[in-house]
Formats: sequence, C-alpha cells, structure tokens
Amino acid sequence: MLPVEVTLIPTYLLFNKIGWTNSFKPLIIPAWFGGGAFNIFLMRQFFMTIPRDLDESARIDGANFLLIYARILMPLAKPVLATASVIGFIAHWNDFLTPLIFLDMPSKFTVAIGLKRFQAAAAVGGERQDNLLMAASITATLPLIILFFLAQRYFVQGVVMSGIKG
Repeated sequence: MLPVEVTLIPTYLLFNKIGWTNSFKPLIIPAWFGGGAFNIFLMRQFFMTIPRDLDESARIDGANFLLIYARILMPLAKPVLATASVIGFIAHWNDFLTPLIFLDMPSKFTVAIGLKRFQAAAAVGGERQDNLLMAASITATLPLIILFFLAQRYFVQGVVMSGIKG
C-alpha cells in the first residue's frame, strides 16, 4: 500500500544486486506477484457480491473447493479480471518513473520515456515540432484505446451483474 516512490531506492538496490538493472525484468516480474492493494480490494469487493448460495449448492452437489473455484467463481469473475487487467495495463503502459530508474539503454526505453525524449529532442534542436509530437502521442495512445474497446463488453457485463440482487 506504499507508493512506488517510497520503496524505489530499496527496490533498486535489490534489483541491482541480483543483476536485473537495464533489463525488463524489474518492470515485468513484480507486477505478476500481487498486482497491488487496489486489485486485491477490487477482487475482494467483487467476490463479496457473489451469493454464498452458489457455493453451497455446488458443495451439496459434491464439488470440492477447486471445482467451485474453477467452474463457478472464475467464470463469474471475468468482468473484474478484465477491469483489473485493463487498469494494470494502462498503469504500466503510462509508467514513467520505474523504467526511467531501471533502464539505461535507449533501445530498451518504454513508450513514455520515448515520448519525453522526443519532446526534449525537439526543444533542444531549435524549432519545436509539435505536429510530430502529437502524432507520436496519438500512436502511443492507440493500444490503450483498442484494449478498452476489446474489454468493453466485460465492463458492461460487470455493470449488469452488479444490478442483480441475490
């Protein structure tokens, strides 16, 4: 629940000691373990809305915990998983500070750092080229827009399910 800025120095020292600096490992691997307090809270709140009657009826039918989880709870959780995935993707796509700290080579820079360097290069070179910066910004935003439209049906499904009283 601490902000990234608070844990940045110890995290950098850890990843530097194990040799992960200047690679994509510090950007990818920690995101796979946990997902942060917001995702945990979001999932908890969603699972609290699912009626316990579903679990109990499956238990009466002879299903064990893993079968209930795989066949009943996870198909119902598609909207919240899509929401957490989209929010996580957007957060990591727009992340500026973490890649700036861990990546040194320009060939490994992320889109956010690339846009900032593109903006700074246009300002240093003399005449600003805002048209190229705007085109690069729109190009960097396109994957987010496409992802949102692909996941939109799950958002709508989540809103529809939240209106059902059990």
